[in-house]
Amino acid sequence: MKNFWHNLALSILKYRLSYLSAVIVLAIFMTIMAAKTQVSSELPKILPKSDERFQLYESFKKRFGEDGSVMVIGVETDKMFQLAFFQQWQDLATEIKAVKGIKTVVFAGNIPRVEKDDSLKRFITKNLITQRATSQIEVDSVKAKLDKLPFYKGFIINEAGNVHLMMITFDQSAINDKSRVEAVKKIKLIAQNFEEKEKTELHLSGMPFIRTEMTAQITNELGVFLILAIVVTSLILLVFFRNIKVMLVALAVVLIGIVSALGIIVLFGFKISIISGLIPPLVVVIGVPNAIFIVNKYHEEYAAHGDQQLALKVTIEKIGQTLVLSNLTTAIGFGVFAFTGSIFLMEFGIVAAINVMLTYAVSLILIPIMFSYLAPPSRKNTSRLESGRIAKFLIGIDRWVNHRRTVIYLVILTIIGISVYGTSKIKSIGYIVDDLTKDNPIYTDLKFIEKNFKGIMPFEVAIDTYEAGRVMNSPELFTKIKRMEKEFAKYPEFTKPVSLVTAAKFIYQAYRGGDPKYFVLPGIDELAKLKEYNSSLTGKQNLAKGFIDSTKRYTRVSFQIADCGTVRTNEIIRELQPKIDTIFNYNAETNEFYKKGDKRGYDAEITGNSVIYAWQNDYLQGNLVESTLQAIFLICIIMALLFRSWKMVFISTLPSLIPLLITAGLMGFFDIHLKYSTILIFSIAFGISSDGTIYFLTRYKDELLNKNRTIKEAITETILNTGVSMFYTAIVLFTGFFIFTASTFKGTQSLGILISITLLMAMICNLVLLPAFLMTLNKRESKKLLQ
Repeated sequence: MKNFWHNLALSILKYRLSYLSAVIVLAIFMTIMAAKTQVSSELPKILPKSDERFQLYESFKKRFGEDGSVMVIGVETDKMFQLAFFQQWQDLATEIKAVKGIKTVVFAGNIPRVEKDDSLKRFITKNLITQRATSQIEVDSVKAKLDKLPFYKGFIINEAGNVHLMMITFDQSAINDKSRVEAVKKIKLIAQNFEEKEKTELHLSGMPFIRTEMTAQITNELGVFLILAIVVTSLILLVFFRNIKVMLVALAVVLIGIVSALGIIVLFGFKISIISGLIPPLVVVIGVPNAIFIVNKYHEEYAAHGDQQLALKVTIEKIGQTLVLSNLTTAIGFGVFAFTGSIFLMEFGIVAAINVMLTYAVSLILIPIMFSYLAPPSRKNTSRLESGRIAKFLIGIDRWVNHRRTVIYLVILTIIGISVYGTSKIKSIGYIVDDLTKDNPIYTDLKFIEKNFKGIMPFEVAIDTYEAGRVMNSPELFTKIKRMEKEFAKYPEFTKPVSLVTAAKFIYQAYRGGDPKYFVLPGIDELAKLKEYNSSLTGKQNLAKGFIDSTKRYTRVSFQIADCGTVRTNEIIRELQPKIDTIFNYNAETNEFYKKGDKRGYDAEITGNSVIYAWQNDYLQGNLVESTLQAIFLICIIMALLFRSWKMVFISTLPSLIPLLITAGLMGFFDIHLKYSTILIFSIAFGISSDGTIYFLTRYKDELLNKNRTIKEAITETILNTGVSMFYTAIVLFTGFFIFTASTFKGTQSLGILISITLLMAMICNLVLLPAFLMTLNKRESKKLLQ
């Protein structure tokens, strides 16, 4: 292996033009690929394809379409049924309906009602008004008809009667396509024009709107973070090295890393998601430390003997070995997500891991070659390694390690105890919009809708009757659905249900002459009478359409639920699913419970957009433990191969684990929840934290074994020399991740703060605790462990 690095160093410097050309070709190719990147418009698929809950939801969508396809516009006004305002509300609906990708627009004026046609012996659906109102009499007529339709109270109009909803349904072909984004933009513009004209505030919400707006905000922020990361790290490099050439060389490396990240996304056929969009800024933050270690080693070697070519060769040999291991541990921190089974996390893990190693290779080739064409470093460039505040700081650490180890251990144990307590207070809970600040329009509009209409998040019950045609030929099914709906009504989080029972109520009300008191599910005898009128409704708005599949084997019951959090949603699911099973599969007369597949019963399962979101958060929590343990295990194997001693594995792993524990404790104390935006912290931070351990131990091994120093001398030399690079690296990593605190999303802010703190703690542990451990060992044991 030693010969490999020696030969590689000679090859890079001897054939530097060929290597440089290869890097330039790579950069051009990746830039061309990066130009083809696309942003994903689909909901993140976090659950693995093999998950039964995921399969149930996908089957549901194939039969009934996307459940989160309705956008709403709410307005609080007492003027709705005044001619002038009603006309403008109608015009707003007409203008939105004309937007490409919009299927239907329903509001107080065009809601469907059922009428009985005695001559044709059938029911038909008609809108309350079919043309633009031209008189107050027409508007009054609409209001009078609406008052006789109790279903719409709390659905289109709130209970107080002063807040109205316009419900906009997207085409299924547009809901997961970029055309949804364009449609939402146009609707926002139309709504803004209405607000200016009517001097009235509109509240926009619904899953299509929330998804589009949050994705747009996140995408815009990632571009800002990328620029900030480049600017901030460049300035730090300039301050540290006081050499614009060093800054430009490092900048060239990270720019190649950025376009390579985007190019790899395209080459794998992926699209940029909310999480993979973080990779370019991360490349900047993670790529710069490579440059710092290479430049510092080059300056150190040149200062020792003044031979530029020898300094570059030794730098490639020594730092090449160290950086390949440190970058490998970082890649593992990302790469473990590729084995979760989740497409969403797999794409992130694959691209990030490959890009970390690719950026390392570019750094090792490009930086020495670029410096080989430049003048050797001046005395000013190399003197900073031996003087200044950083040197004084490191000398102070060396004193503590040599004379205050007992204090160090006591402090660490105290911090561990406090962190363990804080960790016990962590909660795993997520909300659809909890990453938003309280004054964000997306958040405030959602809360306005929830206040007046309970919720807009889809919550579905999918029912399989086991036989084609059984949905319409089984009166008991209607009774069971009604019983189930009564159970749901006990929970204040749910809106009114929409189902076949709803359609049957509308029909029966029409059959009884439109009297609101007959908006009820009729008995079996009454249902039989309705068959004379052909209970399959006709008209442009068939009430049963969308609630029965083409084979009439499957049906659905649709609710909307408030954004009450994943903990409460899971609690509701656990309470309701057994009740649903009992309603649809328990025979009280025979005291028999039908098993799944028994055609005497039904298979009724809870699913839907909000349900999947809650399940995904639980899955991510389990994945956090799994992926972090995988990262720890794999990095321990690397340490074991490097040092061939499990005692050394323990010594090298502990300084990287303690920062994670501190971070978990902070999350508990400051009530930062586990969710998809914060769940990535631990395995990523552990991978990066392990870099410092490898930097320190490889230098310490070299000082102790190859230069035959005493333990004290080897520790001191390692702290004073490698410590400079570790300090620079920690500042770059801390600042680079800290820029995410500028986000308007609380989850991204937490990600930035927590990883920054973790990496800062990791530097302290690697510079203080790790050498303290090594000093505690005697020289004979140290040499034995390291050899």
